[in-house]
Amino acid sequence: MPFGEYPYTIDDKGRVVIPPAFREFVEDGMILTRGMEGCLYVFPLASWRRVEEQLEGLPLTDAESRAFVRFFYSGANKARLDNQSRVSVPQTLRAFADLDSDVIVAGAPGRLELWSPARWEAAIQAVQNDPPKPDLLANFVA
Repeated sequence: MPFGEYPYTIDDKGRVVIPPAFREFVEDGMILTRGMEGCLYVFPLASWRRVEEQLEGLPLTDAESRAFVRFFYSGANKARLDNQSRVSVPQTLRAFADLDSDVIVAGAPGRLELWSPARWEAAIQAVQNDPPKPDLLANFVA
């Protein structure tokens, strides 16, 4: 699992370097898409296949399910690392995540996340200010 957070920059062509700690995780290709809280999710292809199965299992007759699939799936873009370990982030996704020049590349279970520094700081601060409820963390620490 990828973990850690790394500050990087996006070049004028919309490319961001994937940190060395995460390169093996996405070396076979990846899917970039809209994530929650205004970040981007980066799934390795094997993980994306599992995500697709979950999305396909959502009921077509449920409006909230359709809306979520539309949000998540329509933003998806397939990508590969280039020779300099960069990934190209489409303009539509950069605009969604408010990625301009600086980016935080963060690890998460089964994915990477790309954040604008301001949104990253706000997300971290929100957890510090309002930690998860104790029952959510009951089995977190053995």
